[in-house]
Amino acid sequence: MDKRVAGAEAAIANIKDGATILLGGFGLCGIPENLIAALRKKGTKDLTLVSNNAGIDDFGIGLLLQSKQVKKMIASYVGENKTFEQLAMKKEIEVELNPQGTLAERIRCGGAGIPAFFTPTGYGTLAAEGKEVRDFNGRPHVLVPSLRGDFAFIKAFKGDRWGNLVFRKTARNYNAVMATAANYCIAEVEEIVELGQLDPDCIHTPGIFVDAIFQGTNYAKRIERRTTRKR
Repeated sequence: MDKRVAGAEAAIANIKDGATILLGGFGLCGIPENLIAALRKKGTKDLTLVSNNAGIDDFGIGLLLQSKQVKKMIASYVGENKTFEQLAMKKEIEVELNPQGTLAERIRCGGAGIPAFFTPTGYGTLAAEGKEVRDFNGRPHVLVPSLRGDFAFIKAFKGDRWGNLVFRKTARNYNAVMATAANYCIAEVEEIVELGQLDPDCIHTPGIFVDAIFQGTNYAKRIERRTTRKR
């Protein structure tokens, strides 16, 4: 069994217009840089993207917003991306904002086969409009549907040809949970190692969730907002 593909362009060859894609990462940390660049080059449009946020204007998901390939963005906040903000204000893109924990749980439930769940978060706000509300232990809860994608773009630190993945520290963020919640999961990794080199007890995402894997190149790993202090 060998899930390796030649590269990002080969990995996304079957993605059609109108697809829903889960994109791992948080801001610019742990994002699938090569897959995003390949998708922009391919020109696939009318996409629904699911990500914690859209990063910045000229990098990551911001590149797909600039080229107007995105029809809908499902995220937890607009963040630092002025292009995203302008598109939303002009109603040139559909935006579905979720509380951050709710977004993560929607994806987790999508991967676990749970169709919906109740949460107290968002009750009494716009996020609860039109949703079923029930009381649990005297507290109102909102029924929220789970979330799945046609594809997941995942960025990992190391992987093997079976698709087993290891993430590096906080770069795990949304990557691990999104790998479970898509019909087809593509993983780009910094290094592909031989079978047996990954300690089984340290594997974060088992290969059963991964359909294609390739070793990425030229990672910029940009910092969204650099903060320094005097020594």
